[in-house]
Formats: sequence, structure tokens, C-alpha cells
Amino acid sequence: MRKPQEQSIFIVRGGKIVWRYTMPIKTASGLNQEFDDATLLPNDNIVFSHMRGAAMVSPDKKILWHYDAPPDTEVHSIQYLGKDRVLIMRNGHPAEAMIIDTATGNIVKEILIPTIDHEGGCHGQFRHIRMIKAGTILVPYLMENKVVEYSLDGKVLWSVPAKSPWQAIRLGSGDTLIAGDSNRYAREVNPKGETVWEFSQQDAPGYKLGNFQTADRLANGNTVITFWVAGDNDTSHWPGTVQVMEVTPGKKIVWALSSWKNPDLGPASSIQLLDQPGNFLDQER
Repeated sequence: MRKPQEQSIFIVRGGKIVWRYTMPIKTASGLNQEFDDATLLPNDNIVFSHMRGAAMVSPDKKILWHYDAPPDTEVHSIQYLGKDRVLIMRNGHPAEAMIIDTATGNIVKEILIPTIDHEGGCHGQFRHIRMIKAGTILVPYLMENKVVEYSLDGKVLWSVPAKSPWQAIRLGSGDTLIAGDSNRYAREVNPKGETVWEFSQQDAPGYKLGNFQTADRLANGNTVITFWVAGDNDTSHWPGTVQVMEVTPGKKIVWALSSWKNPDLGPASSIQLLDQPGNFLDQER
């Protein structure tokens, strides 16, 4: 079983863990450094965020690049853009989206993201942000209940109200798919902001779902959703909950993963299906 003080990134094939990278949930000084965003790259390296920064790890578990978040800031989001560049979101005052060259460590671009002060500091500001094919970025405001599209010079291009958005991606249709974290929904909205599809706990009777943290659209039109339960500190409540689920446009459940023993995959915050077509810039199909 997974030790509560540890966290892992897994590669799973054929129902078995074939690779794992583990680090403590807390730093030596007691600060949280929870995993959030992780992506396997074409060269088999993995980029990931861990609240205290971001890093790239090799298949033999060597850290090839890292970014350390300054005091009173947090990093929960990293996206591989290609050509040694990644996009991260640095929560803080000010908050900044940053494009970094992982080969040199240089910050290529900084985009100030306006936000308001929150009780508890910057923790509740942002989770997953994504650059889309248009070269703009979608920014879900977790505590401000909206998703905003910005140009790289910080201009607001589009926005939509959405409660507790954890992640937002732009689909090939031009619609936007949003995962609603503690409000527990996956919602597709059109450019006018109208809801055209939504999946929630009531669509999955008999399944125990946690917070909806990511929602990704597959090439076949189905949606894969991850669910996080670690907000409940009683780990005995976790087994039996669903970590990942695939649903059809008609809300039929294709499969649901609940793996808490042999292997114990722990609370899910993101997933990458390695047999799916797509690219690393966004989910547009």
C-alpha cells in the first residue's frame, strides 16, 4: 500500500505499474509539495509540477531540469509546448504564466495574470492552464469562478463564468471543456458560454466520485475524467471511490477505475492516455 506521506507518478501498462517516480508529499521543512500536472514526452522524459516548483525527470529517475518557486508562490500547472519549452502557472502576487526554456533554464515569456487576494494566500488562485493552437492561453480561476482566455500580451479575449474550474481545454469544435473540481462537474460550453454538455455525480449513480479535477476529450468523442479524494484526510474512506472514468457523449459509463490495492494508484489528479492520438500543445480535435 502507498504510504500516506508519499506520492507517486505512475506509468501503467496492462494493468501493471511499469514505472514509478515517488517523492514525499512534504518538504524537509514541512511544506506541501503535492504533485498536480504530469506529462510523458516523446523522448520518455516526464515533466511535472509539484507545488514548490516544476521539474523534468528521465526514465532512470534523474532530474534533468527544475524550476524552484520563490517563497510565497506555488506551481500547480505545467504544459509541454515542444522545442524544450514548457508553460507553467506561478500562483502568487503577482501571478504569472511563464514560458521557460528547459534546455537553458531561461524564462522566455512572462504574462501577468490579474487576480484578487484570497484568504489563505495564493493557494486557491489557479491549477491547470493550457496554451491552445491559436497561441493564446486558457486560465481557469479556481476561486474566482471563471475561465479567461488571454493573449500572450495579457489581453482578455474571452471569458465564461464557471464554478471552481480546475482545468479548461479548447476543443476542435471551438467549444471549451471545463472540469469543476469541488463543484463536481465536467462541462462543455460553446463560444457564447452556453452549456452544451455536462456530466456530474447524478449521472453516475452507484459510483462514488470525488472532486472533478481534469476532463479530457478523446478522439472518439468520449470524455475521460479524473477524481481526487484526498481532501478527506481519513484514508480509510478512499478505497471504493473512482479515480478515473470514461463516459460517452450520451453519458454512458464505458469504464471506471478504482484501484486501491494491487496496485494502489492513490488519489488521481491528472491522467495521460498513452495510446491516444493528439499533440502536446492542447486537446483540440
